[in-house]
Amino acid sequence: MKKVLLTTVGLVALGMTPALAADLPARAYTKAPAVAPLPTWTGFYIGAMGGWGKENADNGAMSGGFAGGTLGYNWQTGPVVFGVEADAAWSDIKANAGVPGFVTASAKIQDMGTVRGRIGYAFDQVLVYGTGGYAWADTKLGVSVLGVSFSDSKVLSGWTAGAGIEAMFAPHWSVKGEYLYRSFSGGTFFSNVIAGGVSTGTLNVNSFQVGVNYHF
Repeated sequence: MKKVLLTTVGLVALGMTPALAADLPARAYTKAPAVAPLPTWTGFYIGAMGGWGKENADNGAMSGGFAGGTLGYNWQTGPVVFGVEADAAWSDIKANAGVPGFVTASAKIQDMGTVRGRIGYAFDQVLVYGTGGYAWADTKLGVSVLGVSFSDSKVLSGWTAGAGIEAMFAPHWSVKGEYLYRSFSGGTFFSNVIAGGVSTGTLNVNSFQVGVNYHF
């Protein structure tokens, strides 16, 4: 009798199993949310920039604005970003001195640019960096004596160093602010007018600029 009871209970249990399984709620499967890729600074970029510069001098210092373009490339390894960048700008950094109508002298940086290396640390969409390299400036000197004017221009070479901060504000787009100290070697002007010409000393300029870049 015991064996019959056990067999009956077993058969009943087997018969109820499909019914119980049918009554169980279906397990819901949800798709894992997609993870957005981390921003990267690696790649080419091109942009526009502009700013203001002032000669580092006590008297008769040149000052004025400038505007131009930028081209560069970044490599990112972890949070560290290396890069190379070149820029060129039209400039209105200038100064005038003298007595109008009698004798006046003028100095102006007409164009200038740099070719620099960059190294920085990326906090996701924000990059803090230092920069330095080669700098050039197309400088013009002019003199007017009793209405007779003559001028001469030279491309001066030197170096630059500074720092900046850049932030991604939209896909492919960034904005930056930058300080650069530019130091140019002196040149000899008016050698075709005055025997031996006129030699100038080192030209040092503090500049502040902002820019917008498009990253490919």
